[in-house]
Amino acid sequence: MILIGQYDSPFVRRVGIALTLYGLEFEHWPWSTFGDADKLREYNPLTRVPTLVLDGGEVLIETSAIVDYIDGLVSAERRLFPVKEPARYRAMRVVGLASGLSDLAVRLFYEQVLHKQPSDVLVERLLTQIRAGLAVLERECADLTSTYWFGENLGYPDIAVAACLRHIKEAHPGLADGSDYPTLNAFSEQLEKLPVFKKISQVFIPPA
Repeated sequence: MILIGQYDSPFVRRVGIALTLYGLEFEHWPWSTFGDADKLREYNPLTRVPTLVLDGGEVLIETSAIVDYIDGLVSAERRLFPVKEPARYRAMRVVGLASGLSDLAVRLFYEQVLHKQPSDVLVERLLTQIRAGLAVLERECADLTSTYWFGENLGYPDIAVAACLRHIKEAHPGLADGSDYPTLNAFSEQLEKLPVFKKISQVFIPPA
């Protein structure tokens, strides 16, 4: 398999961490959606990442579809995503929050950096949405009674939350400050110390 995209994307990073934890062999092509757009478009007409090229040549182009696929390559007891309800939908909810926050953070960055005159109304709306989402994750993280979000084993919700928070902090310094979300930051920092998080990692690089 080939994973296309840079690890400063919280979505690409989530897939890279999952593939690594599963012990699935893959090649990483750190292409940028801007600098490598023409090459990327040959595999993904939407020019988005992550893009996963399967061994047979088929291409998956959306994060949840990619995660669902690779989950199916390992036994149920090894999966990072719960198989049974209600654990499954609860995990999906947390991942949905992290994914939504990451989407908003990317949109905010583009609005502020790529436009000569950013929309004050849109920027304020995006900031309000991001802060509201972070506040929910902070409250739920503070209520955890286990090492990870849903028990003592690392799961995909934990990966999604940590990848999301690091991206926001690097793309928007000060927005997810530790004094505002202390428990969430402490949780994320502990995950960032894990070998797989150190291996699948890249400092944020603004598009050029």
